[in-house]
Parts: sequence; C-alpha cells; structure tokens
Amino acid sequence: MTALRAWLQASRLPSQSYIALPLLLGQFVASRLMGRPLDLGTLLCVQLFGLLDQLFIVYANDWADQETDRRNQTATLFSGGSRVLVEGRLSPRAIGTAALVCAGGLLAVSTGLAVTRGVPLLVPLAMGALALLWAYSYPPLRLSYRGGGEFLQMVGVSGILPLYGYLAQGGDLGRFPWWLIACLLPTHLACAIATALPDEPSDRESRKLTLPARVGGERAAWCIVALNALTLAMAPLGLEAVGLRVDPWLLLPALAALGVVLTRPAPPGSRRMVVRVAAAITATVAMVSLPLVGLAFR
Repeated sequence: MTALRAWLQASRLPSQSYIALPLLLGQFVASRLMGRPLDLGTLLCVQLFGLLDQLFIVYANDWADQETDRRNQTATLFSGGSRVLVEGRLSPRAIGTAALVCAGGLLAVSTGLAVTRGVPLLVPLAMGALALLWAYSYPPLRLSYRGGGEFLQMVGVSGILPLYGYLAQGGDLGRFPWWLIACLLPTHLACAIATALPDEPSDRESRKLTLPARVGGERAAWCIVALNALTLAMAPLGLEAVGLRVDPWLLLPALAALGVVLTRPAPPGSRRMVVRVAAAITATVAMVSLPLVGLAFR
C-alpha cells in the first residue's frame, strides 16, 4: 500500500484535467463539424493516450527537476513536482523508467489509432507531444530554464491535443476551427504562468526563467488577467467557428480570472497563493469546458 500511495502521489492525477479536456473538446468538435456521432472505442483510446501523456509529463518532469524541487519550500498541489523524489518515496530510476514506459505506450496507442482510423498524422502529433516535454525540461534546449517554457505548454495543450482528438474522430484537417484554438491559446498560457507562481523563490534560486521568476509574482498575476481578457475578447469568434454563441456562462471564467488579482497579497507559501493559482486554473478549465459542454449537449 505504501508503494501504491507513492505512485499515486507521483502521478498527480488532478492535472489530468489539463490533458483530458482539450482531447475531449477536439473529439466533440469533429463530431459536430463532420455530422456524425462519436466513435466510443476511439474516444476511449484517445483518452488513454491523454492519460499516458499526462503520466509521462509528470514523471519526466520529476526526474528532470530533482535539484530544483529539493530547493522548493513553497510547493503546492499545483506546483513543485510530486515530491516523491525529494521525500525519497521512489527512486529516480523508477520514475525515469515509468516515464519511458508511458512514452512508449502513448506512441503505441497513437500507432494503433493511426492504422485503424486511417490517420497517419496522429503519430507525428504524438511525437510532437514528447518533443515538447523534452524541449521543456531536458538538454540541450531546456526552455523552462532559459525562458519560453510556458509557451511550450500552451502549444501542447491548446494546439496538439485538440487537433489530435479532432483527427482521431475523423475530422477533416481543412475544416479544423483554428479560431477556437486561437481563442484558447492565451488562457492556456495564463494557466502555465499561474502554476509557476508558487515556485518563484526556488525557480529564481535555480535560475529557472519562468515569468514569475523574471518579473515577480504580482506583475505575473496581471499578465494572467490580461491573457484571460484576450481569450474572452476572442471568444465570439472561437465559439462561432464551432457553431456556438456567447452566453452568460462566460462570466464564470471572467470572474475566476479577476480573482487572480483580487487575491492579494499572495506571497509564495501562503494560503492566498493557493487560492490565486486555483482561480487561474478555474478560468482556463471553465473556458475549455464551455464549448465542450455546448457541443456535447446540442
């Protein structure tokens, strides 16, 4: 049981929402635009891909960020790694092996889908997802330490994942609703910045150039609000691209984003910081969920 609890802690399953929702959104968009029902078997395989991708990300990041995580005294549920290596609950070798197994698994699932669904592009998309994590955490690029890591997260979650789900369900690449993706890019960038807020002290000490480490937490919080405001401004175009209209539910992500700057002061390690990050995540998750729910129930 102790080992099982350690692996559950390492897996950080609450972060699955960042992966699962964009994949689901892409699949429901394909169903709506192509005028046919979702293929259940494909849906399950796509979400399995997402689970393996999420596990690969958290395991591989834990392995890559061991030293920085040891310096981190302000970790939260949303940031600072799973802590299993810092606490000695699992070995680096075990975590590294698990990451490689998940990488192989998601490539196998993608290959199977590519063959059975006749969509060869799924394999390079899966390889792109792996490459983004490598560029984020590992040499020679290691962009999370050089600046730009948040942009890699944005591209992966807002771009690769919805497109993967869309193509797997038989979507026509020529009809892909790029305006919806453009609408969601800013809020996903905001979310990536937000999850780095609690780690600002250890990131600065480790010379990890996240936006909060470069400009400070309060300035980063205003950037998060501005990015969410940009998403809301683009929402009419994004929703129209999939046959939806703006409705009052857009107040939910707007109010959540506003909560990021209303929760102040929010120094790393404080309860206010947890609330601030949760508000930013809520804004992004709500913004992805609204078109997903609209497509699912129409």
